Amino acid sequence: MTSEKLINEKLRNIGPKSSAWLRQVGLRTRGDLEGVGTVDAFMRVKRAGFKPSLNLLYALEGALLDCHWQEVPDARRVELVTAAEAAIALLPPPRNRPAASPVTTTVMQTPDGAFGDDVDSGS
Repeated sequence: MTSEKLINEKLRNIGPKSSAWLRQVGLRTRGDLEGVGTVDAFMRVKRAGFKPSLNLLYALEGALLDCHWQEVPDARRVELVTAAEAAIALLPPPRNRPAASPVTTTVMQTPDGAFGDDVDSGS
């Protein structure tokens, strides 16, 4: 029965947002998660267009090991990250959107020479 525990019935480390992501990619039970494994579950979420962080990767592994995600051994974390990065590298670029570019900051200068927050709000 443990392997059929629904993910939304609170697997360790899996909160409501992660649970919703997993359900939306077809992973509804602990058995489903065990069947695909940590990295494939993470990649399914990523391929679905969500923006999971590495914390989800660690949380999934912790859920399968039944330990807190911070207790996942460092060596295993390195293996997971390496496997996830390799899988991410194989993903095609997003359609109809250019690849991400560096973030730039624009500072607006008022006619009197003040910058951004230096402008007196008049209050």
